[in-house]
Amino acid sequence: MPSLSAIARRHTDLDAADIAWLQLIQADWQVIADLSFADLVLWLPARDGTGFWAGDQMRPTTGPTAYVDDIVGTHLPRGRRPLVDTAYEVGRIAREGDPEWRDEVPVRVEAIPVRREGRVIAVISRNTNLLGVRTPSLLEINYLQAASDLANMIALGLFPSEGQRSDHADSPRVGDGFLRVDADGRVVFASPNGLSVYRKLGLTGDLTGHLLADLTRELVPPKRRPDEETLSAVLGGRAHRDTELGSGGGPGDDVSLIVRAIPLRPKGEHIGGIILLRDVTDLRRRDRELITKDATIREIHHRVKNNLQTVAALLRLQARRIGSPEAVAALEEAVRRVGSIAIVHETLSQAVEESVAFDDIADRLTRLVTDVGSTTAQVQVRREGSFGVLDSEVATPLAMVVMELMQNAAEHGFEAGASGRITLHAQRHGAVLEVTVADDGRGLPEGFDLDNATSLGLSIVRTLVESELGGHLTLGRGRDGGTRAGISIPVE
Repeated sequence: MPSLSAIARRHTDLDAADIAWLQLIQADWQVIADLSFADLVLWLPARDGTGFWAGDQMRPTTGPTAYVDDIVGTHLPRGRRPLVDTAYEVGRIAREGDPEWRDEVPVRVEAIPVRREGRVIAVISRNTNLLGVRTPSLLEINYLQAASDLANMIALGLFPSEGQRSDHADSPRVGDGFLRVDADGRVVFASPNGLSVYRKLGLTGDLTGHLLADLTRELVPPKRRPDEETLSAVLGGRAHRDTELGSGGGPGDDVSLIVRAIPLRPKGEHIGGIILLRDVTDLRRRDRELITKDATIREIHHRVKNNLQTVAALLRLQARRIGSPEAVAALEEAVRRVGSIAIVHETLSQAVEESVAFDDIADRLTRLVTDVGSTTAQVQVRREGSFGVLDSEVATPLAMVVMELMQNAAEHGFEAGASGRITLHAQRHGAVLEVTVADDGRGLPEGFDLDNATSLGLSIVRTLVESELGGHLTLGRGRDGGTRAGISIPVE
């Protein structure tokens, strides 16, 4: 489905500022539709003057829809909907006319001109399915009155407010809790859900008649509410903003609310505002649990890293006490393998999620190999390409594989005292990661067969690649001599 900005650029003469104004209306699109119990369609004037293009639509959650199909991106010729033509040309809300019939459903249509800086730049049609209309309750009367006030503000160019945006992804909806305050910030109507929200804060009586900001100060401790300026502006209905507040402090009585205010100025003067409330106590509790869980996981990785470093230190200590060169070499290999795993856990202990940017790990491994190679050959190790971000389940075995392959190349690919180069190359092809470790050393011995190799290092690599990573390992002569090891593994 095309976006509002794409439709406007393709079919209209609206400039960037006009489109931004319409996008601000979109931010409150659902609120207006729910208060109206009606479908909203935003009609944009065609560049060639032939009619209008549907830039966006919104169905209500408070009543039946008048549009079964999506109409965004469709063209409305002039004369097809006379009320839309009239609202655009005259610049006033057009309500006259008999109901339209759509799929055997009577629909009442109103057309609201969208004014910006004295110009009508679009028209909003409000389409009410009359099959769902009944004698309105007090709640519905207040919804409709608020919707009428907002429609008048749109027609006068007083809504939306410049720069307004919801500060919360979980901003309140009309059904979560609805209050209406007068110009002094006194509650003149509270929906049952709105009253229930304040009961959770500790209110025992009714909301109607209270100055909402003063009442909230009594119920909410200072540390759980915003600054005084924000509190007065939002709860007084004078600022189009969101804020969050709460009460209690113990694990059983802590309450968190998001409060959203929409000022009302249907004739230019401030007459009060709409206050929307949402109880987000459960959401905030889950957020805290996730934060605690993430912190616990990072602490576990930190402790695993420390334990692995302790194991490596014990192995080094044991190696110094053994007289057999073969045993010393075996312990040193074990130390390096443990160290490669420790690097992954150290990186994960500093990460927010259970995934890591593997390039940093690969660079640290290449430095370790350079240090190892300096005792036997003058080896330069460099990385090319990028591994990208990998899950911890992939990063840990891959670190051991990369370390093992580079270590084997440094220790066995060159004569003692010789100089050489090892290249670690990584590239992702869709859902497959291709990694090669190539050197310019003396190459594999004659008659080498990977399937019959007895090297412990190659056995470890092959097991990790094929069993742990579900990939494939190849080992052969490089294009320019030396040895080339390649692995291909699936990644998300």
